[in-house]
Amino acid sequence: MSQWYADHALNLITYLPLAGALALLLLDKTKKRLIIQTATWIALADFLLSVPLFFMYDADLGGFQFQNKASWIPSIGVQYFVGIDGISLLLLLLTTFLGFISILSSWTAITERVKEYYVFMLLLQTGMLGVFVSMDLFLFYIFWEAMLVPMYFLIGIWGGPRKLYAAIKFFLYTLLGSVLMLLGILAAYFYYARVTGSPYTFDITEFIRVLGPLTRPEWLEMQKWVFLAFFIGFAIKVPMFPFHTWLPDAHVEAPTAGSVILAGVLLKMGTYGFVRFSLPMLPYATKYYLPWLLALSVIGIIYGALVAMVQKDWKKLVAYSSVSHLGFCMLGVFALNQPGLNGGILQMINHGLSTGALFLIVGLIYERRHTRMIAEYGGLSKQMPVYATLFMIITMSSIGLPTLNGFIGEFTILVGAFRIPREYGITLSWLGGVHIGGMFWAVCGALGIVLGAAYMLWLYQRTMFGKLDNPENAKLSDLDLREIMTLAPIVICCFWIGLYPKPFFRILEKPVAEIAQRLQAGEPGSQSAALPATPEDSTTIAESGGAPGR
Repeated sequence: MSQWYADHALNLITYLPLAGALALLLLDKTKKRLIIQTATWIALADFLLSVPLFFMYDADLGGFQFQNKASWIPSIGVQYFVGIDGISLLLLLLTTFLGFISILSSWTAITERVKEYYVFMLLLQTGMLGVFVSMDLFLFYIFWEAMLVPMYFLIGIWGGPRKLYAAIKFFLYTLLGSVLMLLGILAAYFYYARVTGSPYTFDITEFIRVLGPLTRPEWLEMQKWVFLAFFIGFAIKVPMFPFHTWLPDAHVEAPTAGSVILAGVLLKMGTYGFVRFSLPMLPYATKYYLPWLLALSVIGIIYGALVAMVQKDWKKLVAYSSVSHLGFCMLGVFALNQPGLNGGILQMINHGLSTGALFLIVGLIYERRHTRMIAEYGGLSKQMPVYATLFMIITMSSIGLPTLNGFIGEFTILVGAFRIPREYGITLSWLGGVHIGGMFWAVCGALGIVLGAAYMLWLYQRTMFGKLDNPENAKLSDLDLREIMTLAPIVICCFWIGLYPKPFFRILEKPVAEIAQRLQAGEPGSQSAALPATPEDSTTIAESGGAPGR
């Protein structure tokens, strides 16, 4: 049974939500209770199906496991190829976990077009899972694009007053990045076939194995353009400064569950793209652009925190905090060393938990008061002690209090940031040759933590403490059992990662070490730079570790 599960787990987990969405289409739309219960049980089953992977994944072996491969479109080299390593495993678990929590939180929030809402939620789940399990770039791109449609409708139909503006802006920004990313994929696709003489393929593992260490001058120059194409697609999704302007509108106008999924999972698709493709496949270009990548990351950290601090809308404050926190994740990833990468990837998970919970916190109070203006609140801890307690724990998680998950990720990222060599800095000639780099990146990251604590604690003080002088707030009821159950599992995970992060670092150890090792290779002047460029000489490439010839 365990072998059968290992062989079919990824397909079951990925397509169960799709099957559930099709099943919902067969139900009478007037039977709202049945629709809600069916969607909830499907999401719960999907999460429970994914949990054994955490225990079955062989961290000592590393690499991609639970693989499934079949020919799909052989004429252009497309395969149905899925598998996961430690990085994608954690993101897959985060997706199924938050998918269930999001559907559970929607029971009372969604009252119109209930059937369509849950269909789109389940379709979105399949799209996100497909991105994390795909090992064929064509398949990856299909899932990447498929995810756009359900999120567009979730914002555009069940969103706030400016929902159409936010939905169209989200769609156009992401589509622009996707088109440029497609050009990068095609460039790598054609160059791989040309340099190896092998049949065309979109196999991610082959691209990383052959193109990653290849240091021929023409490929090093081409890497810069391919990297930029990937960069824009991933940076928009993260979102990195200055590609972030779609995010606050999408977050503010999206329904609560949409905001949870957007912050918890969709943004991680961008950071995952950098880790999965840009770093191992384009190491030279990554290091070539590294000073500017680090600069954009720290600008995002500081800018996001400062803008969050002046927000009057509770949800918009949490939205801008995502810009700051994701900048911190990217600082760890672009440290290009094992501590930084470990911290950056773990912080993706931490952000999904803590910020997803913050959007749930906002949604719970909005359902009661129908306003997100911070000035409308005050003294809620007297009226809603359970709500205030859970909010405090999530706040401490977000700002990185020791014993909670945020601290582990932020501390590890700072360790990696302090190890960034001085050479990956920027010299500002217009400031008399001032050099920005080395320890400066870590100091900026630490400043972002301080600012994050400032705006989150100030938000908590303004909403939970003080006088309960607004009569509307005096009528509020505390959380019921279902609402507690949407937050309690996240709180448990926050304490688990904060107190015992060893299982997560162990899962990440092998794939992160492999990426760090690949980043050390690929320097100009190595032996692979002399490899032939023509298919006729493909035997030499095969002997050098490239793909075999025809």
